[in-house]
Amino acid sequence: MTTRRHLLAAFGAAALSALPLAAAAQEKPLEWVLGYAAGGGSDVVARTVAEQMGKTLGRTIVVNNKPGAATNIAADYVAKSRDIGNVMLTADFATLAANPALFSKLPYDAEKDFKPVGMLARFPLLLVVAPNVPVKNWKEFSDWAQRQPEGVNYASAGLGSPHHLATELLREKSGLKLTHVPYRGAAPAVQDLLGGQIAVGMIDTASVQQYVLSGKLRAVGVASPQRLKTLPEVPTLAEQGLSGFEAYAWQGLVVPAATSAELTTKLSQALQAALQSVPVKARFQTLGLEPLPGTPEQMATYARSERARWGALIRANNIKLD
Repeated sequence: MTTRRHLLAAFGAAALSALPLAAAAQEKPLEWVLGYAAGGGSDVVARTVAEQMGKTLGRTIVVNNKPGAATNIAADYVAKSRDIGNVMLTADFATLAANPALFSKLPYDAEKDFKPVGMLARFPLLLVVAPNVPVKNWKEFSDWAQRQPEGVNYASAGLGSPHHLATELLREKSGLKLTHVPYRGAAPAVQDLLGGQIAVGMIDTASVQQYVLSGKLRAVGVASPQRLKTLPEVPTLAEQGLSGFEAYAWQGLVVPAATSAELTTKLSQALQAALQSVPVKARFQTLGLEPLPGTPEQMATYARSERARWGALIRANNIKLD
């Protein structure tokens, strides 16, 4: 009898100790939704950070690309998701700062429908030209563009993307005739630039730096206020005559507003650990990216300031995407 009781007690203890393992085994993968196509800079960032976050969380993270509609498709999907605790979103310049002013009506509320986890990175932007465009700097580009009877088509990563709005700011400051050709992400835009199907694009370093370094694309100038450490020979657009010209792409990580504070904090801690990790720092450096570690509160403040800044520009120039 005693032996039987001991055996039952031992079996019960073993079963209880196995419960967390069973629960972990049954835990759904964490879905990281991205509003851009696979292969671009945003995709590389998400997958690089997800790998490190997954190790910290002890959980599989799957990146789900949902490009289109200036990230609105991806944002709407996450805002309306009922799979709370299992979904998060790369929320960027377009999602949180530009779209509220660019669209008369959005399927989501940029401030109320999401809870910030933390910033990811800031992407410097490069004005690059296709190999068949005979220019090397801003003056040569400006002179060449003015000679084109129909003006010049420019590529961006999509409507309302920082690539798009930065080039619109460039068009406004320069007076050049530039026509927007939106792509479904930076990767397909870069492919057409490489092939000479489109002349110019304001593209993030994560997507084009490798092609500039290899000589397959030429960088006319940097939209940052200082030259980049990874491309020190490329002057800024400001130092070439466009005084005060500055624009970045940036991204953060958010979850649906209904996500618990406990899980949001856990995700934020895993994100900070990932941004400080050697693999992520090394990958960001090769892409020319600036990691932006910080708290959810800091991200909320930054997003609000960017929404005010770019919203004012968009309204002043009456730019609408609907």
